[in-house]
Amino acid sequence: MGAEGNGACMLRARAGLGEEPEVARRKSLLGQLYQAHKNNRAARERARAQAEKEYLRDQARAAQQREAERKAAARAEERRVKEAAREAAQQERRRLQDEADAHKNAERAERERSRRVEQGQREQRAREQEQARLAVETRRAEARSRTDAVYAQVASWERLLLDRATALRSRAQEVEAACNAGGPTGLTDALHDALSRSVFTDGLDVRVRAAFHPESRELVVDCELPRQDVVPRMTGYRYIQRTDEVRPDPRKDAEIKRLYRDLVARVTLRSLAEIFYAAPVTLVDSVILNGFVSAKDRATGRPIRPCIISVEATRGIMDNLLLDEPELDPVLCLGHMHAIVSPHPYDLEAVKPVTYFDPTKYKLIDEVGSVAGLDSRLDLLTLSSVEFEYLVRRLFEAAGMTSWVKNTQASRDEGVDAVAVNEDPIVGGVCVIQAKRWKDTVGLESVHALAGVMADKSATRGILVTTSWFGKASRDFVNRHGRMQLIDGRNLKEMLRRHLELDVLIGLPKLPPGWERRDIA
Repeated sequence: MGAEGNGACMLRARAGLGEEPEVARRKSLLGQLYQAHKNNRAARERARAQAEKEYLRDQARAAQQREAERKAAARAEERRVKEAAREAAQQERRRLQDEADAHKNAERAERERSRRVEQGQREQRAREQEQARLAVETRRAEARSRTDAVYAQVASWERLLLDRATALRSRAQEVEAACNAGGPTGLTDALHDALSRSVFTDGLDVRVRAAFHPESRELVVDCELPRQDVVPRMTGYRYIQRTDEVRPDPRKDAEIKRLYRDLVARVTLRSLAEIFYAAPVTLVDSVILNGFVSAKDRATGRPIRPCIISVEATRGIMDNLLLDEPELDPVLCLGHMHAIVSPHPYDLEAVKPVTYFDPTKYKLIDEVGSVAGLDSRLDLLTLSSVEFEYLVRRLFEAAGMTSWVKNTQASRDEGVDAVAVNEDPIVGGVCVIQAKRWKDTVGLESVHALAGVMADKSATRGILVTTSWFGKASRDFVNRHGRMQLIDGRNLKEMLRRHLELDVLIGLPKLPPGWERRDIA
């Protein structure tokens, strides 16, 4: 109990000892004290209870506060957790978004890179295609350019006659003055100077040298003709896209040879025309032009210079030619002029110059580089087939034959096969002429062949002429036929002397029966 309980016990002890009045007072005091004590205790109890209530209330409030704080803390923690979760979620979302954005950006960058790569590849392909197209166009342009160059080269030859130097006519007085001052040499020097001003097309190097014979009023000209390799061996060029190459289209050999023959004819005609332009009319009446080609012998490799064309022309003949006429065929024109042309000019098969047919001109040949060294007479057996044809043609034309046409199916036995016309009103008509440049007997088969050609051509007469002789069977057949004539070497020599004033030789290795050497020598 405490101090109040101890006090009450002491009062009760004292009262038991007899101290009653005092005890009563004391009891009253004690009662008061007790009552006060009880009151105090009650007050204290109440205070304690109140304090306890306050304490409990405080505790409750504290608990509540703590609970509130706990709850607030819990809520705060929950909020923090939620906030953290939200933040984490947001961060995760941001991370995922960033990753998604990064992925998208990466995809976008990859697409952009791919687009750029594809664009670059397209542009590269476009550039490559453009380069390929340009390369193809360049190749095609190259093929066209080279083809055009070939066409232009050949076309320039067709203009040779149209482009001849007609201005050379103004040099004739100068050439005449040079002749008056320096004689034949002065004339040829001035003529060379004038002709050197004539410009041929590119690729053609045409040069001439001349010798003047004042007694015959004749120029003998040595003309350097273009080589065979001037003719392009291709017709043009084609671009082959499959192999990416410019391929030439080869020209046929026959076409190459035809072009060269035509070129030689054009150069010859132009040279003749320009020589007559520059040569004075008062001094020069005719020109003999011998065309040479400087080349290499394929068999030996040595230099050669064969004559492949020889022609004699007068001013009258040249004045009658319409060289500006587009339809003029230069090859036929030379045939009309009785030119001696190599049967194979591209192969450089040589012919002897026209000057061999006129002994008075032999001394001029050395001056222009032709082959000389003959006796004062010509041996018919030394002539080529073309030269022999030319001589036979001149002979029969002098004898009255016209419209000479060489048979395109002539034999290859060193002979001439031609169709001519005899204008005699009584015995004239179509005549087939065959000539054999032989050293042995002309057999019966040749006479039969002539009869066959006569029948094929419906000829009224046939003539077989040879440098040798005929057998008895041939003469008997001709006598039975009645429309054929045989001319042996003796008769041919006499006809040449009578019609052409040519004294020729026939160098037969043996004389036929009944002949004497003087008959052919």
